[in-house]
Amino acid sequence: MMNLRIGFGYDVHPLKEDIPFVLGGILIPYHKGALAHSDGDVLIHALCDAMLGAANLRDLGVHFPDTSGEYKGIDSKELLKKTRDLIKERNYSIVNMDATICLQKPKIQEYIPRMQITLAELLHVDIDRVSIKATTTEKLGFVGREEGIEAYAVVLLIRNE
Repeated sequence: MMNLRIGFGYDVHPLKEDIPFVLGGILIPYHKGALAHSDGDVLIHALCDAMLGAANLRDLGVHFPDTSGEYKGIDSKELLKKTRDLIKERNYSIVNMDATICLQKPKIQEYIPRMQITLAELLHVDIDRVSIKATTTEKLGFVGREEGIEAYAVVLLIRNE
């Protein structure tokens, strides 16, 4: 019998002028970036939380606390690799992931294929297992006012027999 586990992740960060904008493991040219303890990559953070949740390993903050100097300014790709290793230790593999990024500006559609390649390589999965979508909030709320960015992710894991 197949042992499938689903996990859901969410992350949000404020946007601030003159900070590098990192999303899905890539640098995107923009005058604002996500203010965070790490590099502020909301997509990777949501993905990590979804993976950890599916494996019943709690959340990102438990494994990589923002109170630790060790993770100050860390490249979120490193957090994703560590999370990948944690689920592998529990004998799980990724079946697929699906994520939605909520952002008013900049428009990121042209960057999504590069994000998919980057994440697939980091997770050691085929690119067709990595779905990323982007949407605005039609100028509503903090995202619509360009004050912040948020991401949602769902991951399906399978236990390797």
